[in-house]
Amino acid sequence: MPGFFIRLLLGALGLGLASAVVPGVHLETVGTLVLASLLLGLVNAIVRPLVLLLTLPLTIVTLGLFILVINAAMLGLVAWMIPSFHVDGFFSALFAALLVSLTGWLGSGWIGPSGRVEVMVIERRP
Repeated sequence: MPGFFIRLLLGALGLGLASAVVPGVHLETVGTLVLASLLLGLVNAIVRPLVLLLTLPLTIVTLGLFILVINAAMLGLVAWMIPSFHVDGFFSALFAALLVSLTGWLGSGWIGPSGRVEVMVIERRP
C-alpha cells in the first residue's frame, strides 16, 4: 500500500511540474492535481494496455514512437474527464506526457515494488 501512495505522489509531482513548465497545461487547485494523478494512474492501468494492444501494428511500424502519442491521448482523456484540468492542444499534451513519464521513470529507479526506497548492492568477489 505505501508503494501506491508513493507512485501517486510521483504522478502528482510530474503533473505539477508539467503544469508549471508546459504552456497549455493548467491545473486549478491542488485537489485537482491529486485527482488528476489518481485518474491518470487508473487510465494508464486500465485503458492504456487496451489501446496499446489495438495499435500494436502502428507502434511496430513507427518503432515505438506511437507510444508517445498514446501517452498524450491518455493525458488528454484525463483532462477531458476533469473540468478543472485543461490541456490546450496535442503538443501541450505530448510534452506534458513526456514530463510525467520521465518523472515516473526516474522515481521508479529508486522505488521498488514494495514501495520502499531500495538500493542494490553489488559485491565483487576475488
